[in-house]
Amino acid sequence: MKGIWLGLPWCVALLIGAGCGGAHPGSRPEPAERLPDEPTRAQPKLPMVKLWLGPAELNAEIAASFDQIRTGMMFRQEMPENEGMLFIFARPHQAAFWMKNTQVPLSAAYLDPEGVILEIHELEPHNTNSVTAASDRVQFVLEVNRGWFDRHGVRPGDLVRTPAGGLQQTFLPPR
Repeated sequence: MKGIWLGLPWCVALLIGAGCGGAHPGSRPEPAERLPDEPTRAQPKLPMVKLWLGPAELNAEIAASFDQIRTGMMFRQEMPENEGMLFIFARPHQAAFWMKNTQVPLSAAYLDPEGVILEIHELEPHNTNSVTAASDRVQFVLEVNRGWFDRHGVRPGDLVRTPAGGLQQTFLPPR
């Protein structure tokens, strides 16, 4: 049984789409078939947390369970300007997100266990091509409206914090 739980983050990374995925300019995504048990509607608003990214402030929904992560921003029509969605994984891995059934143009920051932004990607609605992280140290992914990071001067290397401190101490059990 322990092996099933250890494999869960990899299943999440491979099966999800969690509302993310980018395309090269001018490319068109191939139609994707519906997977068994795939979400068919938007999930209700999730619990929120205040985040600070340098001087910028953002309220983010917390996607931590398998179903919350798998559904992500799928089928949502909009996201308020200073809101986002924070995906929390049990351990660092090489994240891969896509935009299947996601209508809102997004930017996604891939963060390491300490909450440092490793990469930022601009994402295309409905694109089913996965955007795979260059790093295998991604433990959190933060999705925001496309261009939010640029508009607020947030860059790779910046630290994401909560009122309780770092992301690891806020969301993950002590080791």
